[in-house]
Order: sequence, then C-alpha cells, then structure tokens
Amino acid sequence: MKKSNIENSRLFSRFSLLTLIAVYLLILVGGIVRSTGSGMGCPDWPKCFGNWVPPTNVSQLPENYKEIYSQKRAKKNERFAKYLSGLGFDETADKILTDESILVEADFNKQKTWIEYINRLLGVLIGMLIIGTFVLSIRFLKTDRTIFYVALATLLLVIFQGWIGSIVVSTNLVPWTITLHMFLALLIVALLVYLVHRTDYSAGVAMCFRNRTVFLVVLVACMITSLIQVALGTQVREAIDVIAAQYDYTNRNLWVGEIGTSFLIHRSFSWLILLLHAVLIYILFKTKSGSALTVGLMAVVVLTVLTGVVMGYFGIPAFIQPVHLLLGTLIFGMQFLLFLRVSGVKGKLAL
Repeated sequence: MKKSNIENSRLFSRFSLLTLIAVYLLILVGGIVRSTGSGMGCPDWPKCFGNWVPPTNVSQLPENYKEIYSQKRAKKNERFAKYLSGLGFDETADKILTDESILVEADFNKQKTWIEYINRLLGVLIGMLIIGTFVLSIRFLKTDRTIFYVALATLLLVIFQGWIGSIVVSTNLVPWTITLHMFLALLIVALLVYLVHRTDYSAGVAMCFRNRTVFLVVLVACMITSLIQVALGTQVREAIDVIAAQYDYTNRNLWVGEIGTSFLIHRSFSWLILLLHAVLIYILFKTKSGSALTVGLMAVVVLTVLTGVVMGYFGIPAFIQPVHLLLGTLIFGMQFLLFLRVSGVKGKLAL
C-alpha cells in the first residue's frame, strides 16, 4: 500500500471519528433541549426570532411577535402538508392543518431561547464537519469508492435532517416528527461508524472465535431490540413533554405516575436488552474472545438501565434525561461497530 494512501486513510479515519463524536455531542445537547422544554425557544428556523443572534429580552421583540411567528409557521406547515398529501399521507396532512394547538406560540424565555440557539450552532458545526468528511472522501474515488458514496449519503442525509429539523419547529414539536428526527440521527451515526471502521487499520481483520454465527444472531437481536427500545423511548418522551408542559416543568415527582403504560412497557423491555447483552458477554468469554468493545457495550447498557431507574424513582431529574438519551444512542453505535468487526465487513486492509 502506498504511503500516501495510508496517510489519507489515517486522516480520514480520525476526522470521521471527530465528526461522530460531535454528532453524539449534538444528541446530548438535543436531549438537554427536550428536558428543559426549550424546543420552541426559537419559533422560526434557521434564524431565531428573525435574527442570526437571538434577543436577550422580550422588549427587543415586537408586541405582536406571537402572531407574527405563528403566521409564518402556518405558511410553512401548509407547504409541508402539500408534500405529505402528495406522498399519500392525507390524514397526517389534515391533522397538521386543522390542529390549532400547533400554532400556539410560547412566551419568550431567554434561557430556553439560548439553549435552543446553542443547539442550532452545534448543528451548524456538525454540518461543516460532514462537509469536511465528504471533501476528504473524494481522495478515495480511485482506491475505494464505497467510502466516497457513504460520505456523500451522509452529507445528503444531514441536509435532509436539517430540513426535518425545520419541520419539527414549524409543527410545534409534533410527536412523529421528533421520532423521525431521532431515527435519522441514528442512521447518520451508523454511516459515520462505518466510515471510521472502513478506514481503521485495527478493523482490517474480523474477530474470529467459536460460536461466531450464534454471536452474530444474538448481536443482531440486540440491535433490533435496542431500536425498538428507542422507539418506545420516544413515545415515553412524547408523553413526558405533554405532562411537563401541563406542570410548566415543575413538580417532576408527579410526572411518572401520569405517563401510563408506555413507561411500563419501556421499563420492562430494558430487562430483555440487558439479558441479550449478558448472553453476548457469555459467548465471548466462554471462548476466551472477550474484547474491550464488548465489555464497554455491556457497561453502557447497564448505565442506561441505571439512569432509567433514576428517572423512574427520583422524579425524572432534568440532568439525567439527556444522559439517558445519549447512552441509548451510544449503545446502537457500539453494537453496529461490533457487528462490522465480527461479521468481517471490509476494513482498512481492503483499500
């Protein structure tokens, strides 16, 4: 392998890893936005109250600012509803157009506005890193086009994610748009994990051990159940958002009792995930093939369960919510990386 190819590969792998870390940081900040109820801190997108730098006092806004931004969002929702109707989602489109609560504007809150604004600034940084990843991938057009195409797909997906983010704001955090936003983030994570793996020298040879097929079957089961758990978690968060708004984000100790069956299902499902990951550990250590990645994955799973327990029994502390979300998405990224290494998907040595 040429020295230049090796250097390009190392640079790309490190840059992709930096981008991946930044994406996880954005997920953490996004969790903070949700836990503090700051999602509508900026009623428009991409600007905030019509400016690139948001106001610090309500006196900087016109008296009828609620009406102004409500009308702007109504126009954007009309365009979005047309897209949905064109795709056959007439019922969803009608709901967006007829649900008057979507256009209800929140009172200006400096803290929430700046939390959301920082979230957007970090999103811009992620966009720049993704563009950088794509530019660096051009070097691989002659040696490994897969890297280029995956980087291109990541860039396009991030652009689409940004558009979905604007829809999340304009529809006033309609639940299904938030869920879609979450799963798109996981897909971006998967693509970046693949890029890091493919250009990483340590991933050049697949992990080999007895019961490899059984291990992969259990690992895939872990990934599927984890994605289901994420979906269940979004339902719980949607319920919490409604309850939190009713209590004006106070009396957190009362929230869990009003969530309903979605929380019970989500909590019970975590035991299945914990059991499946315990089986993974058992298979590896039985064949003396344990890896730091697998042990780390199990540790993150346990921490995720523990943070869930803390939320369930200690009134959903605001600082735990984003941590729980981050750990849940980190599980998926580690699972996917482990799958790539064990399944023998080409790493750096294929270049």
